[in-house]
Amino acid sequence: MSSVKIECVANEGCRIGESPVWDEKESALLYVDITGRKVCRWSPATKQVQDISVDAPVSSVALRRSGDYVITLGTRFAALKWKEQLVTTITQVDKDKPNNRFNDGKVDPAGRYFAGTMAEEIQPAVLERHQGSLYTLFSDLSVVKHFDQVDISNGLDWSLDHKTFFYIDSLSYSVDAFDYDLQTGKIGNRRSIYKLEKEESIPDGMCIDTEGKLWVACYNGGRVIRLDPETGKRLQTVKLPVDKTTSCCFGGKDYSEMYVTSASDGMDKEWLSRQPQAGGIFKITGLGVKGVPPYPFAG
Repeated sequence: MSSVKIECVANEGCRIGESPVWDEKESALLYVDITGRKVCRWSPATKQVQDISVDAPVSSVALRRSGDYVITLGTRFAALKWKEQLVTTITQVDKDKPNNRFNDGKVDPAGRYFAGTMAEEIQPAVLERHQGSLYTLFSDLSVVKHFDQVDISNGLDWSLDHKTFFYIDSLSYSVDAFDYDLQTGKIGNRRSIYKLEKEESIPDGMCIDTEGKLWVACYNGGRVIRLDPETGKRLQTVKLPVDKTTSCCFGGKDYSEMYVTSASDGMDKEWLSRQPQAGGIFKITGLGVKGVPPYPFAG
């Protein structure tokens, strides 16, 4: 598909850019820099990035129905008021694991905030194994733990009929599916729907398009891949000019643009000189598909 165009729209050199989310109200892209401890907002109109510094690694950001945002910060779910630059803790998890932090998170179609934890990395993708868990923050601000023994809790999304929950534990090199009960938020019947090829490297963030196909960013693979969750087949590969692609979402006026975050942590001078856009935010146009708008947290 020769019509696919990739451009770096914000080259701020994120250490670990993650969790891109389109904020329709602001016509802007939200994302975080985990180790840079910043929540960022890029405006296509001004081409500027605004950011808010926080006091711990911040790993995901989501819209909130009542306005502003919710974030995962260290091992806390927290509320973020943008104008006031004010962060308030909602609740904390993994209190018995001081070396843990949250990683990727996303809101389900009923307004629940799903997010998982992992041990802090010694270096990229090197960490104490099986220390993480997957959690849900409900709209009444209660928390449920679904399972533990997770390595790097990562990409999540829901099928268009809301009956399947898709999830990635990165070091399993697999995209998994669960049966999903939208009424209760319960998950079950875990199975693998796609195992990554060697050159695709590590599965990271993920999103779904309006045709029900999954897009997975491949960390150290320098690409996003499009998968059919029904057949387990890879349908398309889009290569980017950076190796450490971390996550993806659809955005823009009609959700036809894809935004991809990337990282620069763990790259030496020589590597960075070959990939000067590492840690940048990329916009992909011409994919011929659209995405599903993000759901806001209902609490």
